[in-house]
Amino acid sequence: MTVRRLVRLFAGLVLYGASDAMIVMAGLGVEPWDALAQGLSRTVGLSIGLWTNLIGAAVLLLWIPLRQRPGVGTVCNVLLVGTSMDVTLSLVGPPHQVWLRWIVLLAGIVLNGVATACYLGADAGPGPRDGLMTGLAARGHPIWVVRWGIELTVLLAGFLLGATIGVGTVLYACAIGPLVQLFMPRKRAPAGQAGPQSP
Repeated sequence: MTVRRLVRLFAGLVLYGASDAMIVMAGLGVEPWDALAQGLSRTVGLSIGLWTNLIGAAVLLLWIPLRQRPGVGTVCNVLLVGTSMDVTLSLVGPPHQVWLRWIVLLAGIVLNGVATACYLGADAGPGPRDGLMTGLAARGHPIWVVRWGIELTVLLAGFLLGATIGVGTVLYACAIGPLVQLFMPRKRAPAGQAGPQSP
């Protein structure tokens, strides 16, 4: 792996954790996997970032029967995202004004899209959750059904454990796909072919 790809990978994962922390700080609703981590943190204890890492490691175990193979990026995802969340939450206090909470939420969602495109663009292996999705889809299930099924399950679990579900959750669900597509780096066309190719 080149140094450039490593930098892209680490920058994307750290930014992903920091932007997740921004969404949590806004207090207007978190994304599904963060809902599960937040719910476990509030119910059982431990930090939301540590739970994020532990959930990532647990999901990685589910790859075994699916015969998915982790990459460098997969392992780094488990180690860095939650850690970056906790560091950000410890350094930056939550905003109190409503207008500022909205700015933090929207900035967090946009930066999360940038971060996702960044680490996916490094092509160093999918995150644990993405690998679970693609592994299940490879068994003949439509990928959108698998994605929605997984995210609704963890969202419901997080809600039952006391996570903050709200307008931010809906905004994230609607915006993250288009944002990742927008920020995803374009692949250069091979010699003799015109125009960029979509990733």
